[in-house]
Amino acid sequence: MREESRSQGTAGGSRSGPPQFRPGRALAHRAGASGSGTPHRSDGRPPHTPRGERRTGPPGRPGTTPPVPGRPAFVCALLLLCGFLLVTWQVAVHGPLAALDERWGRALVGRGPAPLAELGADLGNVPVALPVLAAAAAYAAWRGRRRRALYALAAMALVPALVVPLKLLLDRPGPLTQATGYYPSGHTATALVAYCGAALLVHRRVLLPVAAVLTAATGAGLVLRGYHWPLDVAGSLLLFGGGYLAVSSTGRRRSSGRTRRR
Repeated sequence: MREESRSQGTAGGSRSGPPQFRPGRALAHRAGASGSGTPHRSDGRPPHTPRGERRTGPPGRPGTTPPVPGRPAFVCALLLLCGFLLVTWQVAVHGPLAALDERWGRALVGRGPAPLAELGADLGNVPVALPVLAAAAAYAAWRGRRRRALYALAAMALVPALVVPLKLLLDRPGPLTQATGYYPSGHTATALVAYCGAALLVHRRVLLPVAAVLTAATGAGLVLRGYHWPLDVAGSLLLFGGGYLAVSSTGRRRSSGRTRRR
């Protein structure tokens, strides 16, 4: 038996048509089961879409809670500084690592093209590296980044302040001479701070790989020409590389905290 379609209407009329929206009904998918503003289903179960897991922003405004940033740079900085302490301890007590380093260093002296090795070692000279950093600092100051330029120049001033006391304290002899004061390598530290600092001031993505290559060429030239042991170079890289990562990660966390507070 076929039923006839019922007319849709109200108490005061018999007009047929589609169901009309009534305020206060069927709001489960708008503001939650009870209209409280929570994005949950009407039956109380959790939603199936990731949108329902979002947290709301300030009162009365939609939004999400930003994720908590990780600290990979700070962890890497701690690892580098711990590596520096390990290398320094081995050099100070002339441990197995230092003995192995001297054996490898003697085997590497004189290897490779001498002109290229000498050129790489010269990249760590102050008259070569410092003008590069000064030019980059002047460019950054001209572009309105005076604070970063001052930080880069202050980092260069820290090189002798940290390297010279360590050289005097450890008093390590060189590969081809009985003179002492070779750990850590000041030329390697100068190249790292100057070239990497200049790259960060001018164009990080393009010039930072170039700065890394120049710093590596400096360390390789120093070892191949017999001016430093390999651990002398590694100690400077660990110390100043770890220090830079620690300072930069701290600065980024502070700047992101100020941005969130605003």
